[in-house]
Amino acid sequence: MPKRPYLNLGCGTNFRRDWTNIDIVSDSPDVIAHDLLEGIPFPDRRFEFVYHSHVMEHLPRGRVHDFIRECCRVLQPGGILRVVIPNLEEIARHYLRNLNEAWSGVPGADARYEWMVMEMYDQVVRTSSGGAMLAYVRDNRDDDDFILSRLGVEAEQAFRTARAVPSPDSRSSVRRLVSRLYHSSPREAILKIVLGQAYRALEESRFRTQGEIHRWMYDRYSVRKLLEGSSFTRVDLKTATTSYLPGFSDFALDADDGRVRKPDSLFMEAIKA
Repeated sequence: MPKRPYLNLGCGTNFRRDWTNIDIVSDSPDVIAHDLLEGIPFPDRRFEFVYHSHVMEHLPRGRVHDFIRECCRVLQPGGILRVVIPNLEEIARHYLRNLNEAWSGVPGADARYEWMVMEMYDQVVRTSSGGAMLAYVRDNRDDDDFILSRLGVEAEQAFRTARAVPSPDSRSSVRRLVSRLYHSSPREAILKIVLGQAYRALEESRFRTQGEIHRWMYDRYSVRKLLEGSSFTRVDLKTATTSYLPGFSDFALDADDGRVRKPDSLFMEAIKA
């Protein structure tokens, strides 16, 4: 299939076969496996449009400027960069609103307040996949509408995953599998014996370098400063369906059938000078 001159970075499972797609791991022949901290593996001025969604917040803050410069490098003059990230400003607004309402005893505000605190901090401090947010979704079902309004389509998958209750036979099978895998790894067994309690710190360190945690958060002002400092002009706010790129919404990357994929997002675009 001929490729459009469009690049999707850190695509996960949200990609188009007619685009060039990159992620740190690949389960598809249409996705190139590559660590973006090592740069973008294409020559200068290769693309007309570069897109990344919920990628930048996972990069070390000190490396983000280099990453944006790489996006600029592979764009043609006049090319478009689209940045989608969690919207710190909107998270803060929801937090303050629900804090005030919970303080005043507004029914339901206490649960919304608890969720917003997790939305701010959990993905920064968690030490296991899913963290406190996944546990909350598993154990609380009264706030589904609010969580859906914050996380959109992806929350539905989280609900299914968190609330799937394995049968006793399935749980036994899982325990047997885990036990078999553990005992089949002499290296891990030796590390656990040698390190003792420090082994837990090793496991946490491994998790925190796998890409799930948030290393920084951004708002419209900080993103504008970042882009304007990297040879971009016309930095502007967009929505899930609006873009400098004509027909962008037809690609259904940020919204599909009128449903926004990540409603908690900040959408911004800029033009390479």
